[in-house]
Amino acid sequence: MKQSLQLKLGQQLTMTPQLQQAIRLLQLSTLDLQVEIQEALDSNPMLETSDDIEEAPATNDANEQAPPATDNQNTSQDTEAANTTASADDTSSAEEFADKPDGDWNEDSIPTDLAVDTSWDDIYEPTPSGSGLAKPDSEDYDFESRRGTSETLQDHLHWQLNLTPMSDLDREIAETLIDAVQPNGILGQPLEELFTSLMTQYEELEEDEILAVLHRVQQFDPPGVLSQDIRECLLIQLNQLGVEGPDISHARALVKDYLNLLASRDFKQLMRKLRLKEPELQAAISIIQGLNPRPGESIGSDDTEYVVPDVFVSKVNNRWVVQLNPDIAPKLRINSGYASMVKRADSSADNTFLRDNLQEARWFLKSLQSRNETLLKVSTCIVEKQQGFLDYGPEAMKPMVLHDVAEIVEMHESTISRVTTQKYMHTPQGIFELKYFFSSHVATDTGGECSSTAIRAIIKKLVAAENARKPLSDSKITGLLGEQGIKVARRTIAKYRESLHIPPSNERKRLV
Repeated sequence: MKQSLQLKLGQQLTMTPQLQQAIRLLQLSTLDLQVEIQEALDSNPMLETSDDIEEAPATNDANEQAPPATDNQNTSQDTEAANTTASADDTSSAEEFADKPDGDWNEDSIPTDLAVDTSWDDIYEPTPSGSGLAKPDSEDYDFESRRGTSETLQDHLHWQLNLTPMSDLDREIAETLIDAVQPNGILGQPLEELFTSLMTQYEELEEDEILAVLHRVQQFDPPGVLSQDIRECLLIQLNQLGVEGPDISHARALVKDYLNLLASRDFKQLMRKLRLKEPELQAAISIIQGLNPRPGESIGSDDTEYVVPDVFVSKVNNRWVVQLNPDIAPKLRINSGYASMVKRADSSADNTFLRDNLQEARWFLKSLQSRNETLLKVSTCIVEKQQGFLDYGPEAMKPMVLHDVAEIVEMHESTISRVTTQKYMHTPQGIFELKYFFSSHVATDTGGECSSTAIRAIIKKLVAAENARKPLSDSKITGLLGEQGIKVARRTIAKYRESLHIPPSNERKRLV
């Protein structure tokens, strides 16, 4: 095979590091962006927040000799658009020292003792215990992290077990049972498997002894925990009510023998089998509805997740106005003191380090600016197309897809997808993810289009107003929508209903 050299002309799309950083920041959520900004502040000495207490000092001689900067206006615009507030004097000082060859630092210009601007007590308030922790009445005190609990269901059960007098063998059995419980409070293994495992470990053990321990730990809080199934869970809770009467007896019979009929809401057959009248059946069902079929979910370590809106929408002078949330990210700027140390003609390691970090800081600020501009542009476009939703609610939502917004803002659909993921808009109707405003369309009799989000809102409204004794079927809802000129198939109604977590009509039937 003969080797040869050939020249070819071609085009290739490459992504610069700046573009990669801008795209990465664009798809970050608010919380992830705050983490990214903090990492940049920790790793790059050229970046600082506008509320930093200490700033690197600059020499007076250098400030007097520095010529006026020519790109001061551009630098301040870049940082301001990225939610930054760079001072004009600080920015010009940084640029002047970057261009001035004789703006060198020397040992004589550095005083032996630097001035102290603040004391320890100005920043950290002393506590009575001297531990350095914030006081409960201070703004920095994190109440949830110090008062909150991360206790799991197993921890809660083990704590009660430690307070219960038992023999060593019974305690071993109880710990095995507790370890097998699921987060909802039901045992995760069949009782036969647990028996086999325990009797293999303890040869002298008998089933009656295991059952005795199980019945004992089933009295732990929350009521109904460590049960084998939902039927046993509800029966345990009924027995722990500590009251007796006809209604309790009827409820116990319902759960014990006719739980399947109750789940299917076959009330006529229930009244016939139990020989009950409708008020008596309704009273028994009311007691059962007050029980908890998943008792373990009342004990958990799930932390509350808070949504921070990226955009605020409000009506000013009968016009919808879109504003970025100014509190989602700290205000950044270039540290003028460190920037003044950069020398143009110096190739030393220290100067190269400072110059590279200064360039990275500028790139980071421009990427933040690009992210905010894109987010504001896309949000404004969404608000302009969905003014009906803002005025009247979900039923007035218009159909809209990514391509519609991409054409208006002159961006690619993938960019619109990134900027609408995990970004939230605060509106008078509530807080919604930007993706919520995008939906497919369904044709109407008049030749128009209706948003699938609007159809879901109509279905939810119809179900909320239905007769509980005779709930609306999917076919009936299809007919009602047809009367409004909306053509929707019955299977589409079923799909939308399931997406709203609305059960079918036979499961929505109630005794009123």
